[in-house]
Amino acid sequence: MQIRTMGRTGPAVSALGLGAMAMSGAYGESDRAESLATVRAALDAGVTLIDTGDFYGSGHNELLLAEALRGRAREEFVLSVKFGQLIGPGTRLLGVDGRPSSVKNYLAHSLTRLGVDHVDVYRPARLDPDVPVEDTVGAVKELVEAGHVRHLGLSEVGAGTIRRAHAVHPVADLQIEYSLISRAVEDEVLPVLRELGIGVTAYGVLGRGLISGHWDASRVTAGDHRARSPRFGAGNVEHNLGLVEALRAVAGERGCTVAQLVIAWVASRSDDVVPLVGARTRERLAEALPAAELELTGAELAAIERAVPRGAARGDRYPSVAMAALEVGN
Repeated sequence: MQIRTMGRTGPAVSALGLGAMAMSGAYGESDRAESLATVRAALDAGVTLIDTGDFYGSGHNELLLAEALRGRAREEFVLSVKFGQLIGPGTRLLGVDGRPSSVKNYLAHSLTRLGVDHVDVYRPARLDPDVPVEDTVGAVKELVEAGHVRHLGLSEVGAGTIRRAHAVHPVADLQIEYSLISRAVEDEVLPVLRELGIGVTAYGVLGRGLISGHWDASRVTAGDHRARSPRFGAGNVEHNLGLVEALRAVAGERGCTVAQLVIAWVASRSDDVVPLVGARTRERLAEALPAAELELTGAELAAIERAVPRGAARGDRYPSVAMAALEVGN
């Protein structure tokens, strides 16, 4: 497994990271034993970066990871944890809380659930519109100084917020959706990140399964948030799957799968970009891993651009209410 560094100040991590959200109900029910086996298989394959959120399954995900990581040396994995998203019973979104006292409270619970004495990268999941970002990251800075957190990260914020946060404490990386069908980050955000020496952990690289080459609408079950996603809606999904078929032709020429091709495309953007793969089974993990070694030629990159030009996808990446809370679009 190749190694990349999260910006100038962040930790060295595997060239692919494992996103654990799907193991806690976001895409419907998951198999607990298979989830545990997948996390362990990722570690055995050299994946060191594991991303979670304290609100994934209302704490379920952190408890699951604690079980999967039990017996592993702490230096064997890098934990990235998001905080601040408020969830009510029934997974109803209640807003965001970025107050300094809340930040410290969140971390105390995360450390306990995860069974560790520190988090490697700690980041607000979304910007709290009622709390200056300086106050939120200032609390993380205090946690860094106390040894409970190693690095500050950000998630889903724009160029101006990045500059403000970085002025308080060095930001290791920005976590943001980045894929062939979500490229708004390229306009203003990526130039600022490179100016400041901040890395990127890219989530949604397979478009939540839409551009994985395996999409099957019949798999959407109760609790799967894709049922509410505009890109998966009638009229949009058919168009978007047509893009996947164009990618399938390019992948066939290269002798790889569609998923491997699109993961490799994200990794090809720069050495400061680390794709997060949301595999929740060993089968999907095994498919994704070779993408870390897949180097695309200039001709292949051009063919991918022709197959899926920027802006080709139909539908927003989130429902309208969620999109309104973001600083970066599609």
